[in-house]
Amino acid sequence: MTLVELMVALVIGLGIVLATTTMLTSSESHKRVTTSTNDAEQTGAYAFYELQKVLNGAGSAIAESAYPSDRGVLGCRLNAAGNGVALFPRTAAFPAPFNTFLPGVTNTLVVAPLLIAAGQSAAGSDVIVAMGGSGAAGGVSRQVTAAGSATTIVLDNTVGFNNQDVLFISQSGVPDCLLEEVGLPIAPPVLTVSGTTYYTPTAVSTNLLTLAASTSSYVTPIGNAAANNMQFMLFGVGADRTLYSYDLLQNLFLVGATGGDTAQAIADGVVQMNAIYGVDTNGDGIQDAWAGPTDPGWDIATVMANPALMRQIVSVRVALVVRGEYFDNSKHTNAAVTAPTLTIFPGLTNAGGTSLQQVIALNATDQQYRYRIFEFTVPLRNMILLATGGA
Repeated sequence: MTLVELMVALVIGLGIVLATTTMLTSSESHKRVTTSTNDAEQTGAYAFYELQKVLNGAGSAIAESAYPSDRGVLGCRLNAAGNGVALFPRTAAFPAPFNTFLPGVTNTLVVAPLLIAAGQSAAGSDVIVAMGGSGAAGGVSRQVTAAGSATTIVLDNTVGFNNQDVLFISQSGVPDCLLEEVGLPIAPPVLTVSGTTYYTPTAVSTNLLTLAASTSSYVTPIGNAAANNMQFMLFGVGADRTLYSYDLLQNLFLVGATGGDTAQAIADGVVQMNAIYGVDTNGDGIQDAWAGPTDPGWDIATVMANPALMRQIVSVRVALVVRGEYFDNSKHTNAAVTAPTLTIFPGLTNAGGTSLQQVIALNATDQQYRYRIFEFTVPLRNMILLATGGA
């Protein structure tokens, strides 16, 4: 082979290597973008599933206590103790990322199917509170029929109650309700309520002895401690871009020694979560308007103080902003691959015509990731039934 032929071969070979390298680089970049986008899609789908599962049951065993007349559960101050330790009223902040939830009034939380605390978790994300259960006999409240004691409740009958069923003891007009657990023996018509896990003897405005002695009091079953079918949950986003949940009753920890007073990670890559209320303003069970948690009269403190507002909430719309893992700088120019702003709730307004649209600003680094926005509306079936008289 002559020198000329060798040089020609080298040029051809270099051209082939360059073309192959360019193709492989482009293919690898495309693969990373596709994989990252798919991961974001899967993260959003899973987060949606976890949220929808709880939100669908919001108000179960609670809404029933407000129909046809108020039994004192909806909007009552939650008082609960587990294994002898006070859960509510709470004297310390919730664990991160809920440590700024209800700042300054951490010890005051009411029983409500759904609450939204605007901007009370990381990066401007909201905290969603959802409460519901699966009580014995459909969660129907039962009236106390004779005087009991600090450990017993007398009803017309105890059909449907089992060991470790969890109850609310309440009375219309009394601000506090007490969380209790059925223990043994169950001797009809007397229920023992000194359960092995949950037993709450006192509250600010009343105590179990007083409620058990009054035929104006009611027992509302919300689930079973051993079955872990009570869902009193917080949802929020952490500074590590992870969606978290927190069990307000710490059931798995108290019953099964699993976890503790900590939040549980659900899905990573969640940059922001926000929510708005769907409200029924005329009591026909049909959503008439949207309301944001920063709208006048719809902040969490006002809703907690007003059970009538709780009854108007028949749906919730949630927006999840999910980010892929791939930092795309394939061209080595720091060129943005995402627009500098993302928009959630576009085109939605409240009853007064004020826009509920929110714009999320991304800095230069954030713009080199790809995002997916998931928006979904979950009807609160139990609240719709309450509004229409079918609870």
